[in-house]
Amino acid sequence: MPTAMKEDYYEVLGVSRTASESEIKSAYRRAAMKCHPDRCPGDKDAEERFKKVNEAFTILSDPQKKQMYDQYGHDGVNSGAGGFGGFNASGFGDVSDIFGSVFGDIFGGGFGNRGGKPRAQRGEDLKVDVDLTLEQAYAGMEKEVKYHRVERCNVCGGSGAEEGSAVKTCRSCNGRGSVVYQQGFFSMRQTCPDCGGKGSVVEKPCKACRGSGVERIKESIKVKIPSGVRTGVTLRVSNGGDIGTNGGGYGDLYVEMHVQEHKIFKREGDHLSIDATITYPQAVLGGSIKVPTIEGKEVDVDIPKGTQFGEVLKMQGCGMPKLGKKGFGDLLIHVKIDVPKKPTARQKELLEELAKETGGKKSLFEKLFD
Repeated sequence: MPTAMKEDYYEVLGVSRTASESEIKSAYRRAAMKCHPDRCPGDKDAEERFKKVNEAFTILSDPQKKQMYDQYGHDGVNSGAGGFGGFNASGFGDVSDIFGSVFGDIFGGGFGNRGGKPRAQRGEDLKVDVDLTLEQAYAGMEKEVKYHRVERCNVCGGSGAEEGSAVKTCRSCNGRGSVVYQQGFFSMRQTCPDCGGKGSVVEKPCKACRGSGVERIKESIKVKIPSGVRTGVTLRVSNGGDIGTNGGGYGDLYVEMHVQEHKIFKREGDHLSIDATITYPQAVLGGSIKVPTIEGKEVDVDIPKGTQFGEVLKMQGCGMPKLGKKGFGDLLIHVKIDVPKKPTARQKELLEELAKETGGKKSLFEKLFD
């Protein structure tokens, strides 16, 4: 029997392909609440749907996996195609880890943090765009990247309290970071409104961060950009994102490349192309011309006898470096023939003689001046 085609992840969550990170998270919350096992006990269809929703969110919430899925579809994110690997529930420990991290334990004891210290949350990932010239993309470079991120408060060290002020366990949640509300048949667990999920409160909040324990700072780091990058290539800087909460680690920084168009060269994958204009005698008799390269040099290119308009000459190894591989692409030279629009009397005389020699004035002029 043929294998069933997997559903599109965007359709599973009910979002468009241009949906933002927050829209994807909101869609996941709505979809997962409808089919969560605690709400649909014994419903196998709901259980399967819940797995699909989690699988879709796992891919679309991760920038790298989302990029591979957008470009290659399901083949780009399953292990068989060399992608990131398919969805595997065992990688999360249990369903409570998936659902609790997004919903903040809203379903209470059914899953999520069942008491004790508040759950550590990893910081948010960040993304910055970097513009490069084609020459910079060719050579590779170390580029300074400036951006803003969230870091521990430099004054209070992340405690949120003024120096000498005590940090006490929150009385509302007894240090759990969440409180439980009863609504009909359901027990709803929500983030504690008094401590904001920290599980503790301070007597005198730090004036610098107003008790939050974090501050927004300007960051400047140097990123090593490999030679041969093209628009859309994204580099990951580990721990370059925001600081997490409750002892969680840093998120990552994603640096996306944008290579500007060049005035002379056009990029075709690893190849570069350029237009070169030759004279009609050069096209017929052959010759040599000088052609610029992306390195800023000039190379001699032989023009074979009988070269036609639109013919492509190739200079091997004069293109872009192959990203992550050895070798270079080629320089493709698109030949154009310079036809004088207003030939001089002497040029016209010579062309008429040539026309007679080639057996017809009309056909020759049609080819030259069309």
